[in-house]
Amino acid sequence: MNTTLVLVAIGVLAVGTFSLRFAGPVLRSRIEIPERAEQVVAAAAIVLLATLVATSALTDDQGPAGIARPAGVLVGGILAWRRAPFVLVVVAAAATAAGLRLLGVP
Repeated sequence: MNTTLVLVAIGVLAVGTFSLRFAGPVLRSRIEIPERAEQVVAAAAIVLLATLVATSALTDDQGPAGIARPAGVLVGGILAWRRAPFVLVVVAAAATAAGLRLLGVP
C-alpha cells in the first residue's frame, strides 16, 4: 500500500472531522433549530444507543449471546440508572457475566 496515499487520507479525514466539530458551535448561533427538531434528534440519539447496546448484549456473531452477557449488561444498566460510579458499573457487569460463566451458564 502506498504510504503517501494513506497519510493524505488521514489528513483529509482529520481536516473534515475538525471542520465538522468547528462548524457546530459557529453555526449554532446563526441557525435557529425548532424545538421539536431538537427533541427528535435527542430521542434519536437515545434510540440509537439503546439499539447498539441491545445488539451487542444479545447477539454473538450470527446467533444469540447466551444468558451471561445480557445478565451482565442488565446489572450494569441498573447500576448506571441508579447513578453508581462508572468503575463500579463496569466491574459489576463484568463480574456478573464472569461469575455466571464460571458457574457454567452460557
